[in-house]
Amino acid sequence: MLKACHAARAAGRTVALSLSDPFCVNRHREEFQDLVKREADILFANEDEAMALFESESFDAALDALRPHVRLAAITRGSNGCVVVAGGETLAVPSDPVEAVVDTTGAGDAFAAGFLRAYTQDLDLSACGRLGNLAAGQIITHFGARPERPMGELYARATA
Repeated sequence: MLKACHAARAAGRTVALSLSDPFCVNRHREEFQDLVKREADILFANEDEAMALFESESFDAALDALRPHVRLAAITRGSNGCVVVAGGETLAVPSDPVEAVVDTTGAGDAFAAGFLRAYTQDLDLSACGRLGNLAAGQIITHFGARPERPMGELYARATA
């Protein structure tokens, strides 16, 4: 991980890190904290992972602990959408309801992909959060981590 981060930095690139799961964060907390504090520009995590990272008692405490260490963080909150933190700004982005949650495998990765797609197109952070939420919302409606319909429709919805 460090070698990849250093190569990205040497090439003038942004480093995005997605936390794995609360168990992994708890088991390797110091290493994850070091990556977040020293290497990550953008952090993706779910609520439980963010709280585990700094052993926070509440979601708000986790955001406060995280804020000084990353330029940008997007924390997913399931049906409550996501919270985007950038400097002193905190933006709650609601998610669209889904008919039924079938399988959450790949939801975090889909969220990160959608968010980064919008981010690399220089869209505002609200649109980034919306596209991330929409992408994750598509993945959880069926088994497996691959979309069942073209994701370009989601991009159009998020940027409208």
